[in-house]
Amino acid sequence: MRLREIFNIRTVAALLLICTIAFMANTIFAQVQDSTVSSTTAAIDTAAKSAVSELSPSNVPLISTAVDTVARYKNMQPLVVTKDYSEAYRSGSYYLLMFLLLCIFIAIIGKILKVYEISREMQGQKSRFDIRRINGVLLGIALIAGIYGVYWSYSVQGPMSMHESASVHGLDIDYMFNITLILTTIVFILTHIALFGFSFKYRGSENRKAYFYPHNNSLERIWTIIPAIVLTVLVLLGFFTWRGITNVSLEDQKKAINIEVTGEQFKWSLRYAGADNQIGSRNYKLTTPTNGLGIDFKDQKSWDDKLVSEIVIPVNKPVRFTVGSKDVLHSFYLPDFRAQINAVPGMPTHFQFTPRLTTAEVRVERNNPEYNYVLLCAKVCGAGHYNMQAKVTVVSEAEYVTWLAKQALYYNDDVKKELQMVNKKSTDENNKIALNTNTIIK
Repeated sequence: MRLREIFNIRTVAALLLICTIAFMANTIFAQVQDSTVSSTTAAIDTAAKSAVSELSPSNVPLISTAVDTVARYKNMQPLVVTKDYSEAYRSGSYYLLMFLLLCIFIAIIGKILKVYEISREMQGQKSRFDIRRINGVLLGIALIAGIYGVYWSYSVQGPMSMHESASVHGLDIDYMFNITLILTTIVFILTHIALFGFSFKYRGSENRKAYFYPHNNSLERIWTIIPAIVLTVLVLLGFFTWRGITNVSLEDQKKAINIEVTGEQFKWSLRYAGADNQIGSRNYKLTTPTNGLGIDFKDQKSWDDKLVSEIVIPVNKPVRFTVGSKDVLHSFYLPDFRAQINAVPGMPTHFQFTPRLTTAEVRVERNNPEYNYVLLCAKVCGAGHYNMQAKVTVVSEAEYVTWLAKQALYYNDDVKKELQMVNKKSTDENNKIALNTNTIIK
């Protein structure tokens, strides 16, 4: 009866699912192999054609001393092409399929052992192994492996992903992050030691009876009050840190360099304020092929603005970014400066910070002479989202002044000419309307 219960409709469905997954895995892997073999064959054909062209009578000398022809023809063997599957083995799908096959293999072994155990019980024989003891040992091994994984994450992965902040306010964010990480790591390790340790120590046994322990008020108070206090402290710390970063006084705003960043699918448009350190107003109705940002050039503050292709900012000087969008929701993200804020259509947002490390300094610190700061989009804004990048360079104040002086004004001759034509067309239309009105009145 027990064997019949095992091989019920659910088991049959599970086996069919396993067979289907195995078939799909084999098909996908075969396609990867075929593509790899095709690329290898194409490379071999190309090499063979180039070899034939190089060995044409016009290129080959009459007597060659570079090759021992006697030994070559004596040991001649048919050409053997070695298939290179390294690309397939390095692909993520290959390892995913291997993991799925491993899980299926373990599940099948478990079912076989279960059938073996039930068959022995039906024959009146005692089971040779206790699955509860095996599970307890496996949980103990999982605990050790998990603790080592935590150590590896801190010692290997952590230094690769976390670096010193390149902005002043970023140090406060890193401090807050480290406090949160330390507290959660302590809780994580203690709870998992308790979880796996109890599972191993109190694993099922025929020689021991379980004690029913339904409730304890003291424990309830401890794991309710302590987490509440800790979370309250973390939330308040985050609130005051973010408030100190975003609530900038008017006096500090005036001291900052003003830069406008406008996102669109899929690029960033960068506009620097001129000598007046004020960015001219915009109106989407004024957008034209020449005036892609819809800048209102009737506002004289826009006459000295400069459109650039990259962000260059001076070290130890506050910089204020005005962030907007032309189409969908984007996200202004400077990971090295711990700066991120949404770019919302029709609603400008602001982020101000002070860089503290130049590009040259951070290259030395990270031992990477080609490292650059980068502006990214942190919202999945479409198919070309990955391409929304802009280079950011932090230099000395003297280098910044020199660079800014070389940038051309956005209010150039082409824009002026187009603006004059628009104004002339508008004036002609107004005169025509006035003339028609006077004619109708008469």
